[in-house]
Amino acid sequence: MTRPATPFGLRALFLTATALAVLPMTAEVDAAPPSAPAAAPLSEAGGESATDKAFEAIYTAEWDWRQKQSEPDEDSKNPELVLPDIGPKAQAAKLARWSAVEKQLAGIDPARLSAANKINLAVYQSQIDALLAAQQFREYEKPFNADTSFWGNLADWARQPISDEAGARNYLEMLREIPRYYDQQIANMRAGIKRGFTAPRVTLTGRDAGIKLVIAAATPQDNPFYAPFKDLPDTIPQATRAALQAEAAQVIAQGVVPAHTKLLAFMDNEYAPAARTTLAAYDLPDGKAYYRSKIREFVTLDKSPEEIHQLGLSEMARIRARMEAVMREVKFTGTLPQFFEHLRTDPQFYPKTPNELLYRAAWIAKTFDGKASQYFGHLPRSRFAIKPVPADIAPFYTGGRGGPGIYLVNTYDLPSRPFYSQIALTLHESAPGHAFQMPLAAENKDLPAFRRDTYISAYGEGWALYCEALGEDMDMYETPYDLFGMLSYQAWRAARLVVDTGIHSQGWTRKQAQDYLRDNTALSNHEIETEVDRYISWPGQALSYYMGELAFLDARAKAKQALGPKFNIRAFHDAVLQIGSVPLPVIDQRVDQLIADGGVGPYPDEE
Repeated sequence: MTRPATPFGLRALFLTATALAVLPMTAEVDAAPPSAPAAAPLSEAGGESATDKAFEAIYTAEWDWRQKQSEPDEDSKNPELVLPDIGPKAQAAKLARWSAVEKQLAGIDPARLSAANKINLAVYQSQIDALLAAQQFREYEKPFNADTSFWGNLADWARQPISDEAGARNYLEMLREIPRYYDQQIANMRAGIKRGFTAPRVTLTGRDAGIKLVIAAATPQDNPFYAPFKDLPDTIPQATRAALQAEAAQVIAQGVVPAHTKLLAFMDNEYAPAARTTLAAYDLPDGKAYYRSKIREFVTLDKSPEEIHQLGLSEMARIRARMEAVMREVKFTGTLPQFFEHLRTDPQFYPKTPNELLYRAAWIAKTFDGKASQYFGHLPRSRFAIKPVPADIAPFYTGGRGGPGIYLVNTYDLPSRPFYSQIALTLHESAPGHAFQMPLAAENKDLPAFRRDTYISAYGEGWALYCEALGEDMDMYETPYDLFGMLSYQAWRAARLVVDTGIHSQGWTRKQAQDYLRDNTALSNHEIETEVDRYISWPGQALSYYMGELAFLDARAKAKQALGPKFNIRAFHDAVLQIGSVPLPVIDQRVDQLIADGGVGPYPDEE
C-alpha cells in the first residue's frame, strides 16, 4: 500500500488493507500486458525461469500503474498527482485492470517459480484478490466508516509542515481539487443509497465533527486546511510566501469551505435519513458473499463466520480463567464482572492530566528499548515520536494508534484511559508492534516494492497483538493489574471474533455486542461504544487481530517443538519480521524454512 502523507492517514489507510489504498487518477484503462504462459520452461542456467520473469513483469507493470494513480504521499514519485479521479470511468478502469491481472496470475504455475517468488505470488495474489473484490462489491460507494473517512484523511494532510515552494504549490493543487473530489464522493454515496449499500445509521452520530470544524472557522486563516501556510520555511522568499498564503486563503474561502458545506448538507439531509437501520453485513446487497470476501481479505484464510465465532468463544473461556486467577491474586472477592466495574470506576487507575498518560507511554517505550536486544537480533533504523491524538478526531478514535515514526496516545476523556492498559497498548502500537514492524518491512530492500509498502491486517495486527503477550515473557508487566490489562486486551480481541461474526452473520444487536464486551473485558464504557460502532461499520476488520496472533503463537510453538535447544527467540522474531506483511499461511512456511535451517535466522551475525 502507498503511504499517505501523514501518520494519521497512514494507519487509517493501513487498517483498510490494500483495497482502499488504490485510487486511480485517470479514466482510461491501460493496456494489460500479455497473458503469462501457462507452463513456461525453467532456465537452463539455474537462474530465473521464464515463469519468474513473466510473473515479475505482471506485478511490476501493475504496481507502477497503481502508484501512478494513487494519492501522493511524502515519498510520492508523482508529485503532480493530487486527488484521484473516483468517478464511474475510473472505477471501471480499476475493475478492468485487476480483472485482467487476476487472469494473468491464473496462468502462472507456482511450481515453476523461485522460492522467493512463491512467497511474492502469495502476497501479490492476496492484494489483487482484495482489490478486485472491493471493486466488484463497489465499496467506493461507502467511502467511510466509524473509524476513518475521506474528509478526515484530507484533514490529516493539513497537519504536516510544508518544506518548500513545490510542496506548497502541490498542497494548493490538492485544495483546488477538493470540490470535484467531494462531488464524486457524494455521487458514489448516492449510488450506494439507491442499492442499500450505506453505513448503518446508528454509527453516523457525531461523525461529521471534522466537516463542521472546517466550516466553523471564522476566517480562512483560522481554517485547519490553512495551518501549513502559517509557518512556511524561510527558504521561500518573503514575497512568494505572502503570495502563497493569499492564494491559500482564497482557495479555502472559495472552494474548500463551500465543498465542506455541501458535504455536510448531504450527510445531514440526504445520507443520514436514507442510511440503513440494519447492522449486519448480511443485510447488504449480496451480503453473505460480501462478508465472506471481507473475512478472506482481513484474515487471509477462507474461514466461515461460524468457525470464527466458535473459536472466539473457546478462546474467551481460556482467557477468562487466567483473568480470574489474577483477580484472586489481588484479593478481590467479587465476581469477574464486578472486578471489571471496579477497574472502570476506581480513580487510582486513571490519569488526571494528559501528560501523565503521555509520560507513562514514553517510560514504557524506553523500558522496552532496554530489553529489545534480548528478543530481536535485527532492529529498525526508524525511530518514533509519541504525540496526543488530535482533538478533532479524538472522541471517536481508538485509545492509541501507531505506525512508522509515530505513536498516538488518546488523551481525550481521561477517565476512559486506564493506566493498567498502557503497557499492552504501548507494546502494540509502538515497539515492538506497529512502529517497529512497519519500518522493518519498509527498510528491507530485498523485498519488491509491492511488499515493502503493503500492510496486511492479519499479519500487522496479529503481530502487534502477539507483542502484547510477548510483554509477559519480557517481564514488562510491573503489577498484577498491568498483567490483567494485557489479559483484558487479549479478551477484547478474542471477543471481536464473537462480536463481529455475531453482528454481521447472526443478527446481534448493538446492545448485545456492547454487553458482551462489558461482561468480558475491562474496557471503559466509552471505548466499548466506539469499538462496537467500528465493528458495525467495518465488517471483518476486527477479526484480523486475534486470528493473526494465533498464527504467530502457533508458529512459535511449532519452531520450539521442532528445534528444541536450538530454538532462538531472536532468530524466530527476525525470521517472521524479515518477510514483511504476508498472508498468514506464509508465516508457517517461513517457520518451516527456519526449522530446515537448524534455527539459524536471516541475520545470524546480529543474533
